[in-house]
Amino acid sequence: MNHRYLPMTEQDKKDMLQVIGVQSVDELFSDIPEKVRFQGELNIKQAKSESALTKELMLMADKNLDTKQYASFLGAGVYDHYMPTIVDHVISRSEFYTAYTPYQPEISQGELQAIFEFQTMLCELTGMDVANSSMYDGGTSFAEAAMLSAGQTRRKKVLVSEAVNPESRAVLESYATGQHIEVVTVPQKNGVTDLDSLQELLSDDVAAVMIQYPNFFGHIERIDEIEALTHNVKSMFVVSSNPLSLGALTPPGQFGADIVVGDAQPFGLPQAFGGPHCGYFAVTKKLMRKVPGRLIGETTDDEGQRGYVLTLQAREQHIRRDKATSNICSNQALNALAASVAMTALGKKGIQEIAQQNFQKAHYAKQQLKAAGIEIMDEGFTFNEFVIKLDRPVSDVNEALLQKGFIGGYDLGRDFEDREHQMLIAVTEQRTKEEIDIFVKELTVYA
Repeated sequence: MNHRYLPMTEQDKKDMLQVIGVQSVDELFSDIPEKVRFQGELNIKQAKSESALTKELMLMADKNLDTKQYASFLGAGVYDHYMPTIVDHVISRSEFYTAYTPYQPEISQGELQAIFEFQTMLCELTGMDVANSSMYDGGTSFAEAAMLSAGQTRRKKVLVSEAVNPESRAVLESYATGQHIEVVTVPQKNGVTDLDSLQELLSDDVAAVMIQYPNFFGHIERIDEIEALTHNVKSMFVVSSNPLSLGALTPPGQFGADIVVGDAQPFGLPQAFGGPHCGYFAVTKKLMRKVPGRLIGETTDDEGQRGYVLTLQAREQHIRRDKATSNICSNQALNALAASVAMTALGKKGIQEIAQQNFQKAHYAKQQLKAAGIEIMDEGFTFNEFVIKLDRPVSDVNEALLQKGFIGGYDLGRDFEDREHQMLIAVTEQRTKEEIDIFVKELTVYA
């Protein structure tokens, strides 16, 4: 019997060397001078048996702290949300789990339909006309929106709010460097984009104004006012949005956004220590041919039967390099499928209910902390995150909270010099009233 996936035997090696026409592996590499070859033994562990290696890796993995053991109040872009059980069941099916991407679309109808549904549901949530079949993550979606805006307007400057996730802004800076695009940060004031500063920075050489809704601090931006200022100078209006929040908030499309991006992680995707996740990218119809990645379309065959096809693809592998609008070379098909299954299982009412729970539970936690004497920063309307001020370093408080079974909030001092001792707390539908009450009690002790 041929064991296709087992390591080669010594006889296999001899047979291959014989075909090549050499006597040994050393002879195979004889063209490489002795002086540049590595001499001695590599400083790595000796190989172990499968069972011994599995045990060692499991012991290492058990050192990680996860939300099955600890109640998490950490967000900042990746959240502990409810995952319908059906998600893992569907994506574990071999026809989905092993599919990298539909390069042969005529025989990938199931996957194409699932991605088509993903696009459709994201359009409904964002209020946009067209959504692509996914991006790597929210950060790359955000940066790609800037690139599209620069290409569409033929301008080389983008304004990005300081209240946007710092990681997304970092990805944007990396993209912009290669494309020689100037990135200017619009200051935040009291937790939201400073409109006076924005108005001063706006000019007819700005390709896009880029904000987050809800923003990194959990606040709801004055999106209607920002849209009016942006379009007054004929710049593109880009909104990065948590798609779950759109179950409760007015979608950016209704405010005149040109591009809406974000991460689908809240729908059926585990936190997974930071990824992989699944970005989304939605636009108005006039920008459809500039969308990075790929679009799935619905059509009929010559017998009138419904079918799904790859339609527009702006990537450099399919058109001339100088005409390409994106360097995104793939999508997150499996994760997009997971998000599709989750959204389908929850339905419109379910998504609205979970969004409402996020808002209500975060509001309850905020009120309890305030009553306990904890200072709430930048009072105002927030979704499922808000900022508190501590008297001690956030890292010290989080270390103490871990001992009590809680994963604390995000240390804003890591990214903002003026926010030392400030913690960004996330409260999702997963947190119970009991967990919130105990968290408030413990936080009050160490704050």
